[in-house]
Order: sequence, then C-alpha cells, then structure tokens
Amino acid sequence: MAANEKGRGPLVADKRYATKRAAPSASGSKPPPKKPTRARRPSRPARRHGPITGLIVGLWTLIWRVVWGVTWRAGAMLGLVVGLATMYFYSQLPPLTDLLDGRARGSVTMLDRDGQVYAWRGETFGGQITADHVSRYLHDAVVATEDKRFYRHFGISPRGIASAVRINLSEGRGPLEGNGGSTITQQVAKLLCLGVPYDTTKWKSEADYEQDCRGGGVYRKIKEIPYAIAMEVKYSKEEILTIYLNRAYLGAGARGFEAAAQRYFGKSANEVGPAEAAMLAGLLTAPSRFAPTNNLERAQNRANVVIGLMEDQGYVTKAEADEARANPARLSKAAETKSGGAFADWVMESTPSFLASETTEDVVIRTTLDQRLQKAAEDALTYVFENKVAKGSKAQAAIIVMSADGAVRAMVGGRENMAAGSFNRATQAKRQTGSSFKPFAYAAALDLGFTPADYVEDTPLTINIPGSGPWTPKNYDEKFKGMITLTEALAESRNIPAVRVSEAVGRDAVRRVATGFGIASNLADGPALVLGASESTLLEMTGAYAGILNGGSAVTPYGLVELRLQGEADPLMGAGGGLGERVISEQAARYLTYMMTKVIEEGTGTRARLPGWEAAGKTGTTQAARDAWFVGFTADYVAGVWMGYDDNTPLKGVTGGGLPAEIWQEVMVRVHEGLEPKPLPMDIPESKLPPGGAYAPSPQVMTDGQSPAPVLQPAPQPGERNLAEEFFPEAPVMTDADLAEQILRDVLGTQGNGN
Repeated sequence: MAANEKGRGPLVADKRYATKRAAPSASGSKPPPKKPTRARRPSRPARRHGPITGLIVGLWTLIWRVVWGVTWRAGAMLGLVVGLATMYFYSQLPPLTDLLDGRARGSVTMLDRDGQVYAWRGETFGGQITADHVSRYLHDAVVATEDKRFYRHFGISPRGIASAVRINLSEGRGPLEGNGGSTITQQVAKLLCLGVPYDTTKWKSEADYEQDCRGGGVYRKIKEIPYAIAMEVKYSKEEILTIYLNRAYLGAGARGFEAAAQRYFGKSANEVGPAEAAMLAGLLTAPSRFAPTNNLERAQNRANVVIGLMEDQGYVTKAEADEARANPARLSKAAETKSGGAFADWVMESTPSFLASETTEDVVIRTTLDQRLQKAAEDALTYVFENKVAKGSKAQAAIIVMSADGAVRAMVGGRENMAAGSFNRATQAKRQTGSSFKPFAYAAALDLGFTPADYVEDTPLTINIPGSGPWTPKNYDEKFKGMITLTEALAESRNIPAVRVSEAVGRDAVRRVATGFGIASNLADGPALVLGASESTLLEMTGAYAGILNGGSAVTPYGLVELRLQGEADPLMGAGGGLGERVISEQAARYLTYMMTKVIEEGTGTRARLPGWEAAGKTGTTQAARDAWFVGFTADYVAGVWMGYDDNTPLKGVTGGGLPAEIWQEVMVRVHEGLEPKPLPMDIPESKLPPGGAYAPSPQVMTDGQSPAPVLQPAPQPGERNLAEEFFPEAPVMTDADLAEQILRDVLGTQGNGN
C-alpha cells in the first residue's frame, strides 16, 4: 500500500488499456500532436470506356460546351439589345396626359330641338378618366377580362404567350396568329402604335393606320417587348390602365370607356354598376360584334361571361354576380330607340365636311329633330308593315315629317334601323314622282288667274311628238268624264286633264313652279312632265309641299339649327334653310290647298283621312307601280311617304292611295297627339256652272307645241272676273271658243314650241 502511494500515481481509466507511448525526445519535450486524419475511402477504380463510347462522350461534351457558350453569350447580347431598346423607348415616351386622347379626328354630338343628345358621329371622346377614380366595378372587370396577372408581371407574360401559342396551334393557326397572349401593357403599346405617329402620306385613312398597328407577326411581337417594359418603367400600373381606359375603341364610334358609358347608358364611367361594367369590358374582345346597339342580347350574354370571371377572381361576391345576371344592363333611351339615324346622316352630309365628317375638333350640332315625332314615324311604319304587308316582303319605305318652314322633325330612311352611313331612301333615292307632281301644274294655272271651279275637258287626247310619234295619255280607270272642274280633276288624279292644264299654261311655267318649290332634279321635256316622269327625292317633294302650306313661298328643308365647338358658347354657323322667295301668289296657294283637301275627302287619298283634322295631300303612283307616294299636310306639319323596292321591282296591288296613304295617316295621327286641331289656310271658290254650247270642243289630236285650249270658263256673269277684259282692257268681250284660244295663245304664252 505504501509502495503504491510512493511509487505510482493514482489509477485512471487510461490504465485499463494498453497504449503505445511515444518515446520522449532527447530534449525531454513532448512531441507535437498529430492532426486527425479522415479515413480515406478506397478509391473507385477508373471506368474504362471503349474507343467508340469515349468518342461519343467526348463529342457530346464538346457540343454541350459550344451550345452553352453560344447560349449565354447570345442571351447576354439579347439582354443588352432589349435593355438598349427599352432605354430608347423610355426616352421617347411622352407625359401621361399626352396619351389619353389619341384620336386623329374629332367627334360630332347632335342635340335634338330640346337640347337632348340623340346621335354621335366620328370618334367620340367623353373626357379623361383615371383608373383611380373610375367605377371600381369597371376597373376590376377590365383587369379580370383582359389580364388577370396585370399586377404580377412586368409588361409581358411568358405564361400567357405560351398559352396563346398552344391555343393557336391546336386550332390550326400559326403560333402567333389569333390569340396573342398580350397583356394590358402590350395592348396599350398597340394602341399607341409602338410610338409611330399617324402619317397621312403613309396611310390612306386612320382605319388603315390602326389596322397596321394591330397587326401581328414575329417582328411586331419582338418590338412590343421592350416597348412594354419601357412603359412599365415609365408609368405606374394605374397609369398604364388609365391610358387603356381612355384609348380603347368600344364600338359605335366611342373611343374610351367614358364615351362608351355615355353612348350606351347615358351616364359617366365613374357611375356604372357591375352589370354595365361587365358589358363595357366585354366589348374589348370585339367592339362591333358585341356593341349593345347592334345586338343587345348578344352583349348581355357576353357580359355574363365577364361577370363569371369577376366572381371567380374575387372581384364581386356571389350575391353581386347573381344580381348582375338577374338585372342585365339596359341601353339608355337615346341608344335604345336609335332615334334619328338617317336624320343624323343627312345633317352630316349637309354640313361642311371640315366641320362634320372630317372635323379634327369636337363639334356640337343643335338640330330640328323632335324625338317624339321620330318615334311616331318609326312606330307607324312598323305597325303598317306588321299588320298590312305580307310577311317576308322586301318592299322599302321612307318617311319625312317637317314644319311648314322646312324644319325637318323626323326622318326614316328605311324599314330597318341600320348603321350610320347606310343608304338613306328619304334623301338619296331619286325616284319618279308619278301623280304627286300634278299639283305643280295646277299651281301654275292658279297663279295665272284660274280658280279651282274652272273646267277642263276629260276626253281622249293624242299629241304628236316630233321624233317620237303620237302619244296618248290614259286615265287610271281608262274612262272619260267629259267637262270637270280643276278640283275634281286633281282629286281623282285624272291624267288627261292634267296634261291639258300643263300644255295650256306651258311646260316652262310648270317647271318654274316645281323648281321654285325646291325640285332640284332635271325635269322631263315632254308632255309626260306633269305625270311625274321626272325623278325627285322624298325630301325635295315634302319640302315643295311645305311651300304650298306656308302660302306659296319656297322652302329649303333644314336640320341644323346651330353648330359650335364643344366647350364654346359662340356658334360657328346657324340654320341654312327656311323660307325663301315667293313662287306663286298666296291666293293660288290657298286655292291649291283647298283642291288638295278634296283629294283626301273624296278623291284618291281617302285612306289618309284624319278624323277631326283638315288635311290636304296628293297620291302618286308611277308606271308599273314601281313607286308609290303620298305627300300631304295639316296646319301643323307636312309629311311625305315613299314606298317601293330598291331594285325597282313593281309593287303588287299598291298605289299611292293605298299603303303609302295608310302609313301617312298612321304617322300623322301619332304626330298630332295632344295637339288642338287648326284650320288649313285655304279659300273655297265660288262654284260655276259648266260651259254651255257656246264653246266648241277642243281638238282631239294636236302636234306637240300646239295649244289644245283645254281650260274653259263659262260666259262671265255679273260681278265675275273677265279674263279677256283683264288682259285686254281694250278688247271686246268674246264668248266663244276664240276667247279660250286667244287667252291661251297670246296671254299664257303657249305659242311656238309649247313652252
């Protein structure tokens, strides 16, 4: 025990194991400890390749290194090019406010007689709106429909492009044809035409310019990328969306969502609800196809798709979506009725082009249109065709309603409301006028002193026309009534008496009256002039009858009351129509009005009677019934109706006293609702006995240019006018046929060539 205590130290755990101790160094210091080493795994024997395998592996390694080298260098170069292009486009981008109204031409806004908007032409820009203040429903509907990742990308969406390529290929198109996978930013880039301004020397029209800007192709897509990135750097997301909301075309001439909201709903884009917002956003896909003014049901169906997208993306609740589907957007009253389409076209045509169709400013035109009367005319035409015309008929009709001073109050250019610029049968169709031309011949006779009570022969007549041979007019019923009054001849629209009157007063006198009243078309030279062989428009004929109503002074139909630039108070131009020079005496106009009342009361126009109202008018039917007319007036309004086929196909069983008279009657009944009946300005002549045996019968065959002495008066009674004494104060009173011949040859100027 003692030995242990003296000779050895205490026992430790290491003593239990045999260990080798390093021999102490000569100096007696301890050796440095050795660094621990990791156990080395036995090395795997090198894989040996055969010569062929080694060659393949080596070749593959070489190709990979070459491809990788080319790829990263090309990528770097592409990145540099894109960066430089982005910097270039960034430097070219203007301030935001310069991009909101990008129209190359202005707009025309038309107001009715009460100052209410009823039509737009050109490109309407409703004013600048911002994404921050527009209706949240509209803001979200656009994003949900056009670019749901708008806030998560930097101008381009590779995922969207890949999806578009897949869809295009699956539908048999090229990879970049059809769906483009464009983001809202890329669409704005297209709207800005990638910074290329409109140049009239390069593009024929703005439409061609925009079509070129929207074109696809690889080069266009490549160019879009740096431009879109530059926009993302230059503008915020909300600013980019603001440009989109202001520049997108949304159909019906509306540029931007503010204009579209005003056009379709009569309210600001800041006020639209979910259903209206969905309909507006749905227009972005195909503005013309989905325009609610073209097909409301189709637009509502498209809006339902947009509502579904908004619901799926959490922009509206299920309750809001269900409410929007149950109560789809409706058009405003002006947009729904499409009032004044043909009327607006006519106003545009009659306004200087630099202030209308080619204006670069925003123009406001106050017009004469009365929307109540416009709707009355449209409803009347629809009613007659639905109830009195065979189903499937392609016959067309046109209507004009105007005041006596020529202010046009309503115009229907055809049976269907068509797009702006469509053929307007009320102003553009020149058709033969038929018997509706006859009042001008009687007006000439009355202006020369005859009265409605004077007589004319309704007996067979043949005129030898040099170069054409004999011409024998016939009455509609192929009967003859002998001696009848001028009133009866006009009321029954008898052809032979009308020819006799025209030949008696001279065709030049008839032409002078017709052109004086506004018939601008070339008038026929032969004796068939009075039977309506010449062509005219419904607007001209209605304006001419307005001249009769207002007492014999010419009338120029007009629709423009005042034109001014938007935002300015002083007008640039005023009305260009109204009353003109006197054509016939007031007495002649009052007599003619009386004669035309008999057309409706007991003549060919009885279907046009207006219970409780005095009305005057005239029927007209052309050869083979290719055209049928009724033009007439009350003390308040003048209305004209034309009916026929666009290709001149004859009407079956239709005359001016038939369907046109019924359309006229339906129009005028609606037009006069709420008005008090007024008497027509007319004079009733004293009746006269027919001529006695002292008068020789008129010649039955004559040469063109010879007077047939067609208008005869009885021997003057005490107190009556004596035409011989009036024109020849020194001449003796004549009571036989020589009196008529002398008056007609020497006084009325029917000698020589018959003019």
